[in-house]
Amino acid sequence: MNVKFTAWYSPLIVLMMLACQKNSDKESLSDTAGSGFILQEADLPEYEKNIDHMGLLEALGDRHGESMRTGQHIYSNTCFNCHGDPEQEGSLPTAFKFWKDAFKVGNDPYAIYQTLTRGHGAMPPQVNLSPVEKYDVIHYVRETFVKEENPSQYFDIDAAYLADLPVGTTMGPEPREYKPWAEMDYGNFLINTYELVDEDAPPRERSTGPVQPLPDEDFGDANFAYKGIAVRLDQGVGGVAAGNAWMMFDHDLMRMAGAWTGEGFIDWEAILFNEKHNISPRTIGKLHVENETGPGWAHPETGTFKDPRFQARDGRKFGPLPREWAHFKGLYPYGDRLIMSYTVGSTPILETFGLDSLENNPVFTRTLNIKPAGGLLKMRVAPPGTAVALMGEGAELNEENDYQVVHVKESSGLVKIKIFLAAPGVSGLEELARSAAPAESLEEFTRGGPARYPEKLETNIVQGEQEGAFQVDVLNPPFNSPWKNQLRLSGLDFFRDRNRAVVCATDGDVWLVEGFTQNEETLTWQRIASGLFQPLGIKVIDEEIFVTCRDQIVRLHDFNGDQEADYYESFNNDHQVTDHFHEFAMGLQADEQGNLYYAKSARHAREALVPQHGTLLKVSPDGEKTEIIASGFRAANGVCINPDGSFIVTDQEGHWNPMNRINWVEEGGFYGNMFGYDPPADSTDSGMEQPLVWVERERDRSPSELLWVESDKWGPLNGKLLSFSYGYGKVYLVPFEKVGGQVQGGIVELPLPRFATGVMRGRFNPEDGHLYLCGLSAWGSTQPQLGGLYRIRMTGEPVNLPVDIQAQKDGVLLTFTEKLDEGSVKELSNYSVATWDLLRSRKYGSKHYNEKELEVTSAELGTDGKSIKLKIPNIEPTWVMEINYQLESDQGEVIEGLVQNTIHRLGEVSS
Repeated sequence: MNVKFTAWYSPLIVLMMLACQKNSDKESLSDTAGSGFILQEADLPEYEKNIDHMGLLEALGDRHGESMRTGQHIYSNTCFNCHGDPEQEGSLPTAFKFWKDAFKVGNDPYAIYQTLTRGHGAMPPQVNLSPVEKYDVIHYVRETFVKEENPSQYFDIDAAYLADLPVGTTMGPEPREYKPWAEMDYGNFLINTYELVDEDAPPRERSTGPVQPLPDEDFGDANFAYKGIAVRLDQGVGGVAAGNAWMMFDHDLMRMAGAWTGEGFIDWEAILFNEKHNISPRTIGKLHVENETGPGWAHPETGTFKDPRFQARDGRKFGPLPREWAHFKGLYPYGDRLIMSYTVGSTPILETFGLDSLENNPVFTRTLNIKPAGGLLKMRVAPPGTAVALMGEGAELNEENDYQVVHVKESSGLVKIKIFLAAPGVSGLEELARSAAPAESLEEFTRGGPARYPEKLETNIVQGEQEGAFQVDVLNPPFNSPWKNQLRLSGLDFFRDRNRAVVCATDGDVWLVEGFTQNEETLTWQRIASGLFQPLGIKVIDEEIFVTCRDQIVRLHDFNGDQEADYYESFNNDHQVTDHFHEFAMGLQADEQGNLYYAKSARHAREALVPQHGTLLKVSPDGEKTEIIASGFRAANGVCINPDGSFIVTDQEGHWNPMNRINWVEEGGFYGNMFGYDPPADSTDSGMEQPLVWVERERDRSPSELLWVESDKWGPLNGKLLSFSYGYGKVYLVPFEKVGGQVQGGIVELPLPRFATGVMRGRFNPEDGHLYLCGLSAWGSTQPQLGGLYRIRMTGEPVNLPVDIQAQKDGVLLTFTEKLDEGSVKELSNYSVATWDLLRSRKYGSKHYNEKELEVTSAELGTDGKSIKLKIPNIEPTWVMEINYQLESDQGEVIEGLVQNTIHRLGEVSS
């Protein structure tokens, strides 16, 4: 059966955004923090106040079978990824295990309903589920896992309990099928990793098991287009997802990977579509034509088709062909057409796909413009048996080594050919080719065409009114766009005109946004590019837009002045892409010499297949060279360039990562993930570089990118370091020191309400001095909203935060932004200090070891009035320390907070 979801999600996005961001009521925020719920009651849709919980629970008896089936489907497709089951651990081993753990909020159905509805701790609100569906999955979990496996946590429902539930008159909105990933208009093409299969293909092979790393599947015969450009061929609105006929170009290999038709584009099985882990989307429908995984063109000097690329442990080959063999140059979108540009040797080639028909059979066409520049030009067209015909002068169709091959002859002019392809058994292709119009010139489609997205969308700016040092403005994205964009925003940067910026979204879009400094009420959004492969970083360099995608770094060009990109130049496509869901390409920064930097994640719960898995990568200013700067990362979410030329890269809790970590990265360093490619022989802690700080999961479930403050408006925080939280939608200050060559420090949360999304990237606007942030919620985030854009303004009020920390042999020296009240500083009951260790292993995460409460024997205020020396006789290096403080400023303001830090080495004693 198909699970269905509620219809109120889109309006709720705006509701939650406004409520989460504008609520500055301290009592409400305190209540939410104390309860652990992510959403307050005010954040919920109105109908939640009138739910008939008694009726819903009583109905489970009459619809037990239906409820169990629906609940099982929801659990299998939504919950299992993180929670797993008693036989198979989920992808997040720290997630709640219903069959053995004790419920934190309550074990009765209504308490579990509250957790599903409002979210709790690391559990995000399940905003897509209707009340009926929530109770269905609760019913399934209780009867399947809790009752049998964990009976002490099973709650018996009786009449008294039902009578005590909140009274209501509605069952909530009717469920509906909700698949935003399939409803979005991506444009006429979408780049992704795809597996091409026929409609009768057997089920996927997916390795599972409790022992990590998981074994590799046997994908030797699978037809993966790791850098697949799926192009819609039939006419109609809605883009590639709404089509009925497609062709796939693989720009690693310059091959036409396949052509298919059907009702539906792909099965949408992927982490950024339906949130499935350990899987890549498959084509659905009839696969009429396909080519095996290998070079589409022969080597221009030797004539061989033998694949020379890097061979991984499992026998597969990854990465692009050598540049001297073939090189992908980019894409020219033109209306509903797509022109692909690449070279074979020194020969430039333009190619486009098309669709024809013959006696109700689809006929797929490839039109090529070739400017022969010498060498052997041979292109694999299709295996024997596939119906093939060739039209045009300057080339001939032959069979070579059991393959149909086009030979391009030497020519002094432009060779224009058109290839017709159909499924085996289709006859009459030669006649169709002879009667068709000549192959057209494609050059005219490379100069820019009419705008595909001419609409300019206006959204509101919601001004923040929070008390204190920080105010947060919500800069609404166009949630109700005509293309049904999910708007999971993943990067932003400003032009020289600081009123204008570009924002990318991981669903494939790039937006031009205007109104940052010249309008206090609205922003204007223009979609300028689409169809890209998981953009997760963007940078403006000399007014040119560079975008980090999973398959390449793209440079966008506008030829006709309408702001929309007419050419998606592949500035660098050295990326080694496999089918694994976890290898995101994160962030984009540039140094003064023009080198670009991004981070590439490793495989989840598996050993690396390619050298780039889990690395920090450097791309030369001309885009022609990529080198690995550092390795050993698991899930490296972006990169920060430090003033001294080193880097900061965050990493996430998981296998070989006992907790999240913020790494101060030096070139050549190894940062701990033994599942990375070619790890060092020493798997002990001393065999890796230590992080600046281990970040406890209760502080931040998933740190993203760091940013240096560059703004006089930020007063005492100017020049300091910030860390953004993808997991919890927070911003942290990162005080640190360097002792004996080792960087160490901690994190301090800024006093802000949680953002409605995870926070991914940030930039300071040099004109207004404010911090702009964008974020998304997709995999592993607790936040309820898909995407958001925000501005943090400093009000000039006291910050009252610790900006410096020094771990010394007799205690800790903390320095605050403002002067402190000496009486509150000296009161020892105002402090508590705890430490614990972690265990790094191949297992996922770590529990606490060697937990201690350390005694503070004295607290002294420094002569500057801002520094506190906490004397701690039993201090020693520790993985994690937490310092709680409750103080007053010299102006009588209450200062409460927590520093969570790591101590690798103790420095010398100072006052």
